[in-house]
Amino acid sequence: MRIVTANTSNLRRKWMSGLMLAFCGLAAAICVLILAVILGYILVHGISFINLDFITQASRPVGEAGGGMRDEIFGTLILSALGTVLALPIGLMAGVFLAEFAGPKAAAVVRFLADVLAGVPSIVVGVFAYAILVRPMHSYSALSAGVALAIIMIPIVARTAEEALRLVPSSMREAALALGVTRWRAVVGVIIPGAMTGIVTGVMLAFARIAGETAPLIFTALGSAFGVQGLFKPIGALPLQIYRYALSPYADWQQQAWAGAFLLIVLVLGINIVVRWVSSRKFR
Repeated sequence: MRIVTANTSNLRRKWMSGLMLAFCGLAAAICVLILAVILGYILVHGISFINLDFITQASRPVGEAGGGMRDEIFGTLILSALGTVLALPIGLMAGVFLAEFAGPKAAAVVRFLADVLAGVPSIVVGVFAYAILVRPMHSYSALSAGVALAIIMIPIVARTAEEALRLVPSSMREAALALGVTRWRAVVGVIIPGAMTGIVTGVMLAFARIAGETAPLIFTALGSAFGVQGLFKPIGALPLQIYRYALSPYADWQQQAWAGAFLLIVLVLGINIVVRWVSSRKFR
């Protein structure tokens, strides 16, 4: 009787294990299928309009054939770079504080607040940037858009930097301190270089995140048909142009919206591929 009961229990465990394995495989297949459908749908609708003129020419008024999103591509790169420049020092220093200097209670509070900030809807960040920058300046601008994107980027950089710094072996910290250097000097000269691969990976992932943001730009950058005019003037961006063209009643603009969406997907996909490459290497 005991042998029969043991065999039955083993069969039940094997059956349950196989069932859960099948569910996990099905879930993974669904994730891949969703991504494939999105990429395929955008590819079918957008790749036919992708050409050299689309990348090198500015947008044209309704009724004129051709045109492209040259200014919006430059605008997206400028805004993403500006947001990165503003967010990187703050996010990195916050990550250093969490990993190296904060006590358990202080680290828990800062980590919780960073996670809350990361979960704030991007449209709320856009409204906040509009209230503190756009209204006092009496103008939409690239600077206000960069600040909004930086706010979104800061918690991502901070948390990824913290995790990367925590992966540095304690022996490296102890060896640096044993040489008589200060703790801050050890962090700058030894620990941060040792975690550089993880930090760069986190920064690039955050860059890919803000490159596709639309809601904050509606309240800050506004968009412009005159190209890049400076940090204190409205500026165009790919997500904004896609949003406006997709809602327009003109077939030519709708087709350009699909092409812009395809270009944005390629940009984000390219960044993720670079992240994979960077994360597989070690900085010396």
